[in-house]
Amino acid sequence: MHVNARTWGALITVYLAWGGTYPAIRVMVETVPPLLGTGARFLLGAAVMGGALAARGRLRSSRRDMVGAALVGIVILGDIGVLAVAEQEVPAGLAALVIASVPLWVVCLQVANRERVTRRTGLAVIVGLGGMTLLVSPGGDAPLLWLLVLVAAAAVEAAGQFYSQRAPLPDDPLVSTTIQLLAAGVALALAGAILGEIGDVRTAAFSSDSLLAFAYLVVPGSLVAYTAFVWLLRNAPIGTVSTYAYVNPVVAVAVGAVLLGERITVTMATGGALILTSVALVVAQRVPRQVSSANSP
Repeated sequence: MHVNARTWGALITVYLAWGGTYPAIRVMVETVPPLLGTGARFLLGAAVMGGALAARGRLRSSRRDMVGAALVGIVILGDIGVLAVAEQEVPAGLAALVIASVPLWVVCLQVANRERVTRRTGLAVIVGLGGMTLLVSPGGDAPLLWLLVLVAAAAVEAAGQFYSQRAPLPDDPLVSTTIQLLAAGVALALAGAILGEIGDVRTAAFSSDSLLAFAYLVVPGSLVAYTAFVWLLRNAPIGTVSTYAYVNPVVAVAVGAVLLGERITVTMATGGALILTSVALVVAQRVPRQVSSANSP
């Protein structure tokens, strides 16, 4: 199917902006507390997006839908806080490949819920989980414990996506995203405070690189990318839009290697290829109901 220049521009924006979030998180957490930093990112994003929607009279929804969006945001975006904590120990590219398995876990939940899936999808999930086993094998570039934490985070995020397909959500995807960002930002800020991160906040110690990474996460990584993604959902075939699910991790691995000097081992390349191939097969048969904060960190 023909893709015009405007669609390509929006796609490239989503690929680069969301693919770059993993390396940006890795840099941010070098000097910024991960939970508080991620919470602040979401709160700022919600404030800007919500302000723009309010100015246009679009920031409205039923209480039921707002509660549904808030719960989805806390579950899904809360896991990005876990990702930020884990990236203190795990390279960005490797983290991106592990989190890329979310669609595979969604299929596992569908099976557990006695929903029918095709044989092709089932085989794709088996291949993808085989790739996951390679990525979390001991002796790699990251501690096994933190890799398993990321696997658990991907599974929890999948549960949030699974729930979001059934939860009442605002009809306007940007309103839904704003509420999710706000709820997750509050939850992560509270979690950071409870876990003692406030004592780690020393603004004088924040490096310029970490602050630039934080700015990237707020502006291109959230505001610009979400706007482009919502435009794509309304103006491009869903099969074209869904390619972000397996292109973003490739961008993350490339950026991590080029800018952060991260290694790409044979095991990582093989496991990652198996996961991304299986994800490509799975998402080709899935149609997301609407934009969600689960689309990327």
